[in-house]
Amino acid sequence: MPAKLQLIPLGGLGEFGLNMMAIRYGEDIVVVDAGLMFPEPELLGVDIVVPDVSFLLENRPKVRAILLTHAHEDHIGALPYVLDDAPAPVYGTAFTIAMVEARLAEHDLLDSTRRMVVRAGEPFQVGPFSIEYIHVTHSIVGACAIAISTPAGVVIHSGDFKIDPTPSDNNPFDLHKFADYGRRGVLALLCDSTNVDRRGHTPSELAVRPRFDDIFNQAAGRLYVCCFTSSIHRIQLALDMAREYGRKVAFVGRSMERNTEIAHRLGYLDIPDGLLLRQADLRTAPREQTVAVISGSQAEPLSALARAAVNNHRSVEIAPGDTVVLSSRIIPGNEKQIYRMIDHLYRRGAHVIYEDEGGPPVHVSGHASQEELKLLVSLVRPRHFIPVHGEYRQLCQNAALARSLRIPKLEAHVALDGEILELDNQGLTRTGTAPIGHVLIDGGSADELVEDVVIRDRRHIAADGIVLPIVAVNPQTGRVHTPPEIVTSGFISPELADDLLGRARDLVRETMEGCSSEERSDGSLMKEKIRRDLKRFLQKQTNKRPLILPVILEV
Repeated sequence: MPAKLQLIPLGGLGEFGLNMMAIRYGEDIVVVDAGLMFPEPELLGVDIVVPDVSFLLENRPKVRAILLTHAHEDHIGALPYVLDDAPAPVYGTAFTIAMVEARLAEHDLLDSTRRMVVRAGEPFQVGPFSIEYIHVTHSIVGACAIAISTPAGVVIHSGDFKIDPTPSDNNPFDLHKFADYGRRGVLALLCDSTNVDRRGHTPSELAVRPRFDDIFNQAAGRLYVCCFTSSIHRIQLALDMAREYGRKVAFVGRSMERNTEIAHRLGYLDIPDGLLLRQADLRTAPREQTVAVISGSQAEPLSALARAAVNNHRSVEIAPGDTVVLSSRIIPGNEKQIYRMIDHLYRRGAHVIYEDEGGPPVHVSGHASQEELKLLVSLVRPRHFIPVHGEYRQLCQNAALARSLRIPKLEAHVALDGEILELDNQGLTRTGTAPIGHVLIDGGSADELVEDVVIRDRRHIAADGIVLPIVAVNPQTGRVHTPPEIVTSGFISPELADDLLGRARDLVRETMEGCSSEERSDGSLMKEKIRRDLKRFLQKQTNKRPLILPVILEV
């Protein structure tokens, strides 16, 4: 009796991020992507969230490969934690593998992990799976869909994509390959749902160029271009514009420097000789002749632009007359901190461009809108259509969009994480569930799986207690009114408390004194700085990790 083909979504269905799909045929499993998700604000102290991989751990000998569609964090960010439990060879395009290697090195997994660089259009074999990467256009270089051929049929995973007719690197979306698979017959198409609620077509990356041209033409002082550090096409546009307008360029921010170095080394980024400045040279270079391509588009605490916005960056000082371009989308949930950063930039006297008011855009999405999604489904003509990458409403909308095409025999199914989908040409059956969940990563170590953050917080407090540093600050002047106080519960015995907490109060005071009055007026930033410094100090002194909840009182 022939083996069954099963799809087991372990993350990314019904949520943004955590993208991970296991595909099993008989006794063999390949996994597509291993993404993370950034925590909600209520997940106090949590750095990132990764999928629970108990299913892979239970089937560890069967996992033949991890196939990566592209190098965005919601597709590769969980890889070090997955490899700890389910080591397997990792496949991806050259840029994707280079980005992965930087993360594996941080976790001491580089030497123990086999990395396989693949090229679009060159099939290879993994167990019973014949695998072919198909080039797609997206907001990052090296993005691909993946066609996985099995004795039971072909499964195509779209990855993230848009159909860009005029990509900036002149490497078009491979429509012909998708059509070729459609003619041969495709059992299932797993399709990106991120922009399914947008009508029409997603604009081409080239649509940004007219707005950049206008900005560079009008800018009087220094230009700061802030985008996602993986947006190599956008960074290339900034370099091209700088050369055209006679400006030098400096890359600012650790991730920006790392990613551009990788892209340049692999030939994805063209940097003419003499165009680059060192970051430190921005202190003395003429402002009207320089561009800083800087990280921090989501106003992450302590990111390069967030620090520059409050005049606390060692190399970058934003001055009146400078122009700051936020060439990225605002990720839902980040609105408050981004607008707070924009306020600080305006206080520096900068002209900030962060949204489109008609005319050419300063940012375009990397995901397909409705007409592109319909084109892909029409080319592939799958037997089964399964939306992925999106919240539940988007999965439903994508399934409805596919049904509206009235392709003969096409069935659209809305699935959720953990469902085991068994499929063939006769139909799709839900045969059970796999264990799923969110694993909270705090300070580089995996916490146990929890279904409710309240349980996690209670266990955290029960184990190491709670510490509340309290600081009274005037929100208008940023002046600290009284010495910091620290209240603890369940953390340290009274006999040891006086000396340790006295030193902790001194540390909080030093943290506050080391900040400008403008920084002290930003409660969110100060809480993060106090939490970070106090966490390191207390862990070093006591080997405990109490829950630290800074309190900023406005007086």
